Formats: sequence, structure tokens, C-alpha cells
Amino acid sequence: MKDIRLERLAHVLTTHSLNIQKGQRVLIRGNEHTLPLIHECYAKVLARGGLPEVDVSLTGLQEILLSEGSSTQITDISPREACIPDTYDALLMVWGGTNTRELSHIPSEKIALRKRSRRDWMKRFSQRAAEKKLAWVGTQYPTALDAQEASMSLREYEDFVFSAGFLSHPDPVGIWEKRGRTQERLCRFLETKSTLRYVAPDTDISFSIAGRTWINSHGKRNFPDGEVFTAPHKYSVNGTIRYSFPAVYAGNIVEDVRLTFKKGAVVEARAARGESFLHEMIATDANASYVGEVALGTNENITRCTGNILFDEKMGGTVHLALGSAYAETGGSNESALHWDMICDMRTEGKIFADNQCIYEAGNFLIDL
Repeated sequence: MKDIRLERLAHVLTTHSLNIQKGQRVLIRGNEHTLPLIHECYAKVLARGGLPEVDVSLTGLQEILLSEGSSTQITDISPREACIPDTYDALLMVWGGTNTRELSHIPSEKIALRKRSRRDWMKRFSQRAAEKKLAWVGTQYPTALDAQEASMSLREYEDFVFSAGFLSHPDPVGIWEKRGRTQERLCRFLETKSTLRYVAPDTDISFSIAGRTWINSHGKRNFPDGEVFTAPHKYSVNGTIRYSFPAVYAGNIVEDVRLTFKKGAVVEARAARGESFLHEMIATDANASYVGEVALGTNENITRCTGNILFDEKMGGTVHLALGSAYAETGGSNESALHWDMICDMRTEGKIFADNQCIYEAGNFLIDL
């Protein structure tokens, strides 16, 4: 029997997230493990008059490329890939079923090389998105492998994924629109402030957000969703932050990360596990040691860390600072091949100060929204 929540997910993605219109070209990307959701999304795009195309990749190919490919092959961008930002009106990415450890044996310099080779492509992609000429969204299809990674049974993980998207509700679009209105008020409030300061155990970090645009992330780019974010002024970040949860990047797990910033840049980076990889990623390029994003997680239905950043960064009662590239629509200009979100839990002793006013304590806002 088909799970009604899967059909609702496809409905949310093609209406609320992408707002597919008649005649729009829509690229749906996934792999062999995510076909059920690809089928649902394909049908929904057709029903809305869109022109869907499907790109199904095989898991494991990236590992082969990075293991056996030459520098020329690793940095190559195929004509099909290169044309995406300027060819399609919408991109729908379905994630799931990938071995998150498959790149853990790959030398970090190869991973960094691959990332750097896509910097111009990502810049063009981000520019088209900021101009609202390219809509995109990424989502998770629950598979047995993903459930295992999250230390859950498949049924438990399915419930977790669909609950995070409020898909048991008969009108999830209405739920997300309501949440969007609340988050919009939070964004407008934060845009009246000049500085933010995060305080938590082993954490005291401040930065300028004066004049920045806060983005209301309520299911338009990621789904499930639930965060508000912006970019700090590049040289304004000062202090120390200890990330509560493991930071995962390219199959590598870095635990108990502690970063100290001075005039925007990381001046000290420590980790209980994976410290050398952390240092190598920070050295990806000249801007990788600067913060490209600061954000607050708002999804109260996500209550546990799974190792999947799609969910973890949205966890209610958390904040995150991402090293590397900024999103152009925030007003940030930091350009880097790296964008690495790391999460700090604020649910017990955390506080956020805006212009020296405490606006958030123990995971709860102290202002009317």
C-alpha cells in the first residue's frame, strides 16, 4: 500500500517549494534508491503542466572517480552538468540511500580539488537562484541505509522524516505557510539589529549582522525545513564556539569541534576526532576559514541528531555557523568552495543576545512572534 505521506511530500515539493508552472523545465535528480519519490514528483510536475526530466545517478560512482580519476577527470564538469543553471527553471533533488562513509578513505586534497573545481558553477547557480530565475529544493527519501545511519529502524526513520515535514497532517502546505509567516516576523525583527552574540557552554561568539537580509527558510530550498539565516560581516566574527554535535563533511566525521575566531578568521581549530581533516578543509581556499552563514534552527519536530545536516541544522533549539561560502541573497559576499554547517545546542544553557538584549534562552525566544 502506498504511503499517503509520500504523495503529500511530492505535493509539497511541487507546489509550496517550487511552485511549478505550465511550461517550466524541471530537472528531478536522484539515485536508484530514491525512485519511489522520483516517480511521485514526476507525476506531480506533469499534473501542473511542467516539463519534467529525470537524472538518475548510480551510487558509488563518485567514490570511483575520486579513487581512480586523474586531476583532469576529477575537476571536469560535463556539458550536461554545466548547462543546469541556465537551462532549467527548477531543480528538485532527492537524496537517500548513499553510504555517507564512502569517501572517508579519499585523501582530503582530492575532495578539496573537486570542491574548488565547482566554485564557478556554484557561483552561477547561486546567482540564478538569487535572481529568482532558478528555483531549487532538496529533500530526503527514507531508505534502510539512512535509517541505519541514524540508528533507527526503517519504520522509525520514515516516521521521523515525515514528522519533520508535518506530512501526517492532511494539509502540510498550510502548516508550512503558517510557519513561514512566524519566521518572517522573526527575520524582520533580526533585520533591525546590528549585532548577535551566542553564549553557551564553552561558547561566546559575536558578529555583526547590520544591514544584512535574513532568509526565511520554510520549505522552499530544503524539505523538511525550519531555520532563519543570514551572513555575518566577514571580518566581524570574534570569539569561540564549541559545536555540540559531530560535524560531518564528505563522509568524514569530526567530533567536539572548537573554533576560535579573530577579525573573522579561524585562528585556532581543535577537535577530539578528525582534527587534521578539519584543518585541511579550513585551508581549502583563502575564504574557507571565514563564516559564510549564521542561522537559528526552528523545527521542534526534529529533536535528535541523525548525522544528516538536512535535519540536524533545522533542529529546534540549536544554532549553526557555517564555514565558507555565503548565500548571495543575504548580502554576504564570502566566496569559497567550502560550505560546512556545524551545530551548537542551545536547549539547556544557551542564550542569544541581539544588540545586548537577551532574545533567546534555553531554546526559546523571549520576544513575541
